[in-house]
Amino acid sequence: MSLVNFEPAARRASNICDTDSHVSSSTSVRFYPHDVLSLPQIRLNRLLTIDTDLLEQQDIDLSPDLAATYGPTEEAAQKVKHYYRFWILPQLWIGINFDRLTLLALFDRNREILENVLAVILAILVAFLGSILLIQGFFRDIWVFQFCLVIASCQYSLLKSVQPDSSSPRHGHNRIIAYSRPVYFCICCGLIWLLDYGSRNLTATKFKLYGITFTNPLVFISARDLVIVFTLCFPIVFFIGLLPQVNTFVMYLCEQLDIHIFGGNATTSLLAALYSFICSIVAVALLYGLCYGALKDSWDGQHIPVLFSIFCGLLVAVSYHLSRQSSDPSVLFSLVQSKIFPKTEEKNPEDPLSEVKDPLPEKLRNSVSERLQSDLVVCIVIGVLYFAIHVSTVFTVLQPALKYVLYTLVGFVGFVTHYVLPQVRKQLPWHCFSHPLLKTLEYNQYEVRILIYTALLDAATMMWFEKLHVWLLFVEKNIIYPLIVLNELSSSAETIASPKKLNTELGALMITVAGLKLLRSSFSSPTYQYVTVIFTVLFFKFDYEAFSETMLLDLFFMSILFNKLWELLYKLQFVYTYIAPWQITWGSAFHAFAQPFAVPHSAMLFIQAAVSAFFSTPLNPFLGSAIFITSYVRPVKFWERDYNTKRVDHSNTRLASQLDRNPGSDDNNLNSIFYEHLTRSLQHSLCGDLLLGRWGNYSTGDCFILASDYLNALVHLIEIGNGLVTFQLRGLEFRGTYCQQREVEAITEGVEEDEGFCCCEPGHIPHMLSFNAAFSQRWLAWEVIVTKYILEGYSITDNSAASMLQVFDLRKVLTTYYVKGIIYYVTTSSKLEEWLANETMQEGLRLCADRNYVDVDPTFNPNIDEDYDHRLAGISRESFCVIYLNWIEYCSSRRAKPVDVDKDSSLVTLCYGLCVLGRRALGTASHHMSSNLESFLYGLHALFKGDFRISSIRDEWIFADMELLRKVVVPGIRMSIKLHQDHFTSPDEYDDPTVLYEAIVSHEKNLVIAHEGDPAWRSAVLANSPSLLALRHVMDDGTNEYKIIMLNRRYLSFRVIKVNKECVRGLWAGQQQELVFLRNRNPERGSIQNAKQALRNMINSSCDQPIGYPIFVSPLTTSYSDSHEQLKDILGGPISLGNIRNFIVSTWHRLRKGCGAGCNSGGNIEDSDTGGGTSCTGNNATTANNPHSNVTQGSIGNPGQGSGTGLHPPVTSYPPTLGTSHSSHSVQSGLVRQSPARASVASQSSYCYSSRHSSLRMSTTGFVPCRRSSTSQISLRNLPSSIQSRLSMVNQMEPSGQSGLACVQHGLPSSSSSSQSIPACKHHTLVGFLATEGGQSSATDAQPGNTLSPANNSHSRKAEVIYRVQIVDPSQILEGINLSKRKELQWPDEGIRLKAGRNSWKDWSPQEGMEGHVIHRWVPCSRDPGTRSHIDKAVLLVQIDDKYVTVIETGVLELGAEV
Repeated sequence: MSLVNFEPAARRASNICDTDSHVSSSTSVRFYPHDVLSLPQIRLNRLLTIDTDLLEQQDIDLSPDLAATYGPTEEAAQKVKHYYRFWILPQLWIGINFDRLTLLALFDRNREILENVLAVILAILVAFLGSILLIQGFFRDIWVFQFCLVIASCQYSLLKSVQPDSSSPRHGHNRIIAYSRPVYFCICCGLIWLLDYGSRNLTATKFKLYGITFTNPLVFISARDLVIVFTLCFPIVFFIGLLPQVNTFVMYLCEQLDIHIFGGNATTSLLAALYSFICSIVAVALLYGLCYGALKDSWDGQHIPVLFSIFCGLLVAVSYHLSRQSSDPSVLFSLVQSKIFPKTEEKNPEDPLSEVKDPLPEKLRNSVSERLQSDLVVCIVIGVLYFAIHVSTVFTVLQPALKYVLYTLVGFVGFVTHYVLPQVRKQLPWHCFSHPLLKTLEYNQYEVRILIYTALLDAATMMWFEKLHVWLLFVEKNIIYPLIVLNELSSSAETIASPKKLNTELGALMITVAGLKLLRSSFSSPTYQYVTVIFTVLFFKFDYEAFSETMLLDLFFMSILFNKLWELLYKLQFVYTYIAPWQITWGSAFHAFAQPFAVPHSAMLFIQAAVSAFFSTPLNPFLGSAIFITSYVRPVKFWERDYNTKRVDHSNTRLASQLDRNPGSDDNNLNSIFYEHLTRSLQHSLCGDLLLGRWGNYSTGDCFILASDYLNALVHLIEIGNGLVTFQLRGLEFRGTYCQQREVEAITEGVEEDEGFCCCEPGHIPHMLSFNAAFSQRWLAWEVIVTKYILEGYSITDNSAASMLQVFDLRKVLTTYYVKGIIYYVTTSSKLEEWLANETMQEGLRLCADRNYVDVDPTFNPNIDEDYDHRLAGISRESFCVIYLNWIEYCSSRRAKPVDVDKDSSLVTLCYGLCVLGRRALGTASHHMSSNLESFLYGLHALFKGDFRISSIRDEWIFADMELLRKVVVPGIRMSIKLHQDHFTSPDEYDDPTVLYEAIVSHEKNLVIAHEGDPAWRSAVLANSPSLLALRHVMDDGTNEYKIIMLNRRYLSFRVIKVNKECVRGLWAGQQQELVFLRNRNPERGSIQNAKQALRNMINSSCDQPIGYPIFVSPLTTSYSDSHEQLKDILGGPISLGNIRNFIVSTWHRLRKGCGAGCNSGGNIEDSDTGGGTSCTGNNATTANNPHSNVTQGSIGNPGQGSGTGLHPPVTSYPPTLGTSHSSHSVQSGLVRQSPARASVASQSSYCYSSRHSSLRMSTTGFVPCRRSSTSQISLRNLPSSIQSRLSMVNQMEPSGQSGLACVQHGLPSSSSSSQSIPACKHHTLVGFLATEGGQSSATDAQPGNTLSPANNSHSRKAEVIYRVQIVDPSQILEGINLSKRKELQWPDEGIRLKAGRNSWKDWSPQEGMEGHVIHRWVPCSRDPGTRSHIDKAVLLVQIDDKYVTVIETGVLELGAEV
């Protein structure tokens, strides 16, 4: 019987035959006393579910027919009665007289028909299975009554479940928990019947392991009796909460079987657990056939069947593939769906969220795609390789020496990799030393000095011991462990499959399962594998060899046992640390009472810990005291609900609430975005950092705390795979409670200065901890792993807006910038001409066009409006033009198509109208009280978030195009806040229109200014925008203040603290039980008081809401090692078919270029990679000896004309290199890029730079230098014979030791060569010869009395050709390369290095379109360190005015030679 079958109804005497079909199907109607004798209405209807909102309706009105009959006394005596229709048959119902609360107190309310069907089926199963056990006589005497009581409780729970249940993970009604008792009852009854049947029908086959005969009837009978006792204890079991709800149990069971039997990983959901478990079963089924066939073949001492070698190769390949796949199939399904059924999303331009796209899903799909492509290649290679190794009989010929060599190797490598290296890299190695023995470069830095201006800079410097750790780990899990498993498979397979052991069928299954488990676990998490292997070898080879069941099975079972032993060790460490009497913290009187009573039960506590370790259940302190109880089983993920915090912003709140109540304005909601960004940073780098050993040892379920100045987050590692980690981040409050602050101090304060020894302070040995410090560190449930973990994040700066706008002058500055911002955005808009031609706007602004017009709105204030006209008591057009006309003219001049900016022009009228409108909107939002600071800030914040209220009829012209508000006025008010901030650093700088204009352009490009409730703010943060700014209004805990929030992306330093995972699980379970089941609502309960030894408050604060109070809980996020650039540098990227093809093609090109370079007079490969050889770098002796001397520039022929001075970098000499060629090209070949403004080859500089070549193009005016491709060249065969002879003469006459010349003589190649190239050092000389040959001689050649030798003449001409470039991609600029500690580049001069970066530029920054000349060039793979690039692209050093800019060559456009 359930509420789903009830329908509210009522009858009236006057309508006793009423057949209206909808009389009460949707309302609760009246019931009158004369309806008692009414017959049930017979009509057709369907089963409906009662709506509780309708049931709550109360209707006490009397019938209109009887209203005059009853007197006041009779009216009071009448009671309103409700009844509900319970449909027995489709046309027959009876009335049930219950009100809503009584009915809900008696029965659970079912929402769906399926729930009723499931409840009926379970009730029948409970009755059926219970009756079978009773009939077969499993229960006698009083136990029959007890068993019937259990049956009754299971059936009644289907009608009315216990709410809240002790194992319920949530507050309120839990629909799933109602089915727990009957499901567990059916499982237990089924087990009882099966075990009893098995004890009576055993086969003759004996299955015996480690001396235990599992086919003994006594074993089955004992197990059956144990299940019977457990079933009879159901009331106590469910009261204590030892069994979880059904879905949790299924997920836990699949996860545990997959981890311990098949070597799988932890799972993230019920679907993932089932998917992973099924994948493991399918893999075993596929491999079982090969193994069974191989075992059926003939075996001997020196021969192993080839089929078994194939099985071994496939086993390794399948294990490798399964270890690299995440248990969550959602990303894989999404990838398949995107490939098979690509969706074309139609964007709605009016939707504000149409441009906001989360890049994470696409990134995850790409990562999974890369891994699948890599596995396609690697699995084939691994399978073939290990098949070849196994079939070579190496595992039979080299026995027994091989196995001991492998055992020794795994012991040594594992000990060094997982014990020695992590210990010496810890903050307190072995809790004895006061600092790490192996330090990173950032360890001694007070603040991380790496700035994020380019993606080429690494987050943290790679150390040699990190590379060593990666390679040792790679060798251990990819070579050593597979060899050990294959060795044991070869030596144990025949024994296991023999009739004396397990026979062929069962033996093949055990071999397959054991091999799969050992290999998968070694690939996924090899941290503690070496301990298991060494202990197993020592135990079964030297101590108890007689008990060994072959080393393969020994390793299989010992790996399961060791997993439980590690868990038991963590539980005991947590218990003893938590209840240690010298550091116990009593949070309440109950704690003081429970402490002494827990001491006599220590032995029971140990047994309880062992049982909980066996079942992997948390051991939680009861109410936070020293009494521990076992909770119900949980998966590694722990939390059964997929709870994630949801940020409140304008995308998920109503417009009315945004305008009035400003939802989400508390600090916690606004600060949660920083934890979300931290999650994205960890998604990118966490897996790689773990493999580099930066977080120490780690395993499934480990918990870490990341602590910085204001960020404190708990990171829960859930799934550990081969090259992947799934984690969840829980961010705590920025301004935590008192208890949280005490624990934060405990994990951030150092103990190096402690000098205590018991009660005295004798000091400590240098670089060692004192006795007290070493003792206290050993009695903590946490330890500091590293103190300088570098991670990308945002530094947060908040300034009080009230202090910045306290005085009227500062508000006037803000208003002035507000007006200038509006003018800037309207003049730079692409729709300006459309607005100026809009007739509706012209009509609305007709009054403003009058030169004598003045707006006398009372909202204008002479204290904050600079253009306020005191004579006219308002803002006149004339006063506006006096202040802002100059700025309007300048902004208009910067347009590509300037417009008329006269005083009476339409542009000035539009700017005047907009600026008046904007200030009137600010006054309206400030309630016309701009002189009051609080009102001014309120109005400023309203405009900042886009709340513009047009209240004046004079401003209604703006409705002609609302883009004016969205694209002009709103950006104007936002930009004014940033300009107002800049005003404090340089008050008079923005008086210059040029500086102000460039500042706005720069801020537009590099800075995101938005309201924190705007979805664009979240999108910008997650997109890693370099800088952001917002005006925050905080209304929390009685505070009402305005802050200007500035975010700058940079690398932050975190302390990484590893917490005992059993401590975290126990405290989480205790909080859930206390708040959900025991309903302790005390906000100052003892279980959340600070306990520094266990970080009790921080851990309990990180629970899911409403149990805890984290400000952010991330979804389960998977990090892949392929996204970590530093790890790629060590091991290389993913090996896919596409990458292999690209590698072969690039290698072939490099070989061709290298061969071409070697065949052309000693050219080298770096020349061919960069398009030619290295050009000469030469200058006169004076310049070479005095690098910082001023050089007079101008015409070489007439130095006295057009001279100018400037600072130039010193001349650097480089080794000679020659140009290379691929095939014969004419002078006209190559890519021609010529600037019209640079038609001649004239130079104004005094030196030439390294490795810059130009093709030559024949035109009617002569030869001009052009950029050429890497395959182009200058062929001597196509040159005139006179030029060849003159060039040969230069080669013969040029002195090798000439000062300032970096080139040496090179003979001219023979003319019979099919591919002849000009040496790089002769390119510029050739330009002069070509010019002379073409009739164009320089002024120097024309002057009489010129006595320059040919060599000196060529030298001078080389110095003349200076190439200019234009920046086309500012993202290619390396703004911080000059301050990099890695010293990637060798600079031509230290002074230039210090000036070639943002540290010297200050507020200046290179922009797209800027031009300059190249003074130095670094190329990849150069033999000379001074010209060697640190990346696979050429890097240029460009001088722009007096600034130096380092830029990648692909980010510039070559403009040719300077004019």
